[in-house]
Amino acid sequence: MTSSDSSKTPIVLIHGLWMTPRSWEHWIARFQALGHEVIAPPYPGFEVEVEALRADPSIIARQSIDSVADHYEAIIRAMHTPPIIIGHSFGGTLTQLLLDRGVGAAAVAIDSALVRGIRRVPISQIRSLFSALDNPAHRHEAVGFTPEQFHFAFTNVMSKEESQEVYDRYYIPAPGRIVWDGALANFQPHSEAKVDFKKPGRVPLLFIAGTEDHIMPPSVNKANYKLYLKSDAITEYTEFAGRCHYTCGQEGWEPLADYALSWATYQVARQAAKA
Repeated sequence: MTSSDSSKTPIVLIHGLWMTPRSWEHWIARFQALGHEVIAPPYPGFEVEVEALRADPSIIARQSIDSVADHYEAIIRAMHTPPIIIGHSFGGTLTQLLLDRGVGAAAVAIDSALVRGIRRVPISQIRSLFSALDNPAHRHEAVGFTPEQFHFAFTNVMSKEESQEVYDRYYIPAPGRIVWDGALANFQPHSEAKVDFKKPGRVPLLFIAGTEDHIMPPSVNKANYKLYLKSDAITEYTEFAGRCHYTCGQEGWEPLADYALSWATYQVARQAAKA
């Protein structure tokens, strides 16, 4: 294991739905090589490998937004230093929830999934999530993608052969309850996906969107970003051209990772200088 530089801010990487911490394997190695302590904790019960979760997805079906957010909050509060939090997809939702709970030193939400208040519903998003939302019974199940559905939702700029390789190595079903509660957040006054966009004292937050993302298109991420402009906390938004939802593993992921880290470390240093 690569040793870490104790003077550098630790990093917590949070994976999204239909994935596990394995999806961060290249980012972990890159950030560790730069001297950072890096952890990528799984959702509660996801401590086994991808293949085991596929074989028995019962633990997946039991997860909720709160159960996963509580799990990460406990991990982060136990850390010796407030970390940089980087979340992808539903990991972006969790990142926002964690900042709302007052943890973290700076954060990056990449292709973030929904929080309450976003009203943009692009056609490509509906098509991507239809297999999970077409039957209310799925709310109590682990909901899956076929390789074809995964290719449309996650890896649409890649060849089918490349997409299949990603599917085989990283894909697992997702908790139906989380998918449904995210989709219905605007109709649930006490939604578990609710954040206070005006919250004072929030740490800096960057949204990154991929221009070719089908499941969480730029319009969704931009709408999310604009809700935070009600706050005087630092919030920024940027897009990476040609990136699909699988942007953190898609060829050319290195500039994305470097940008996310450099932005966050700059913000941490800036906040420390003000203290």
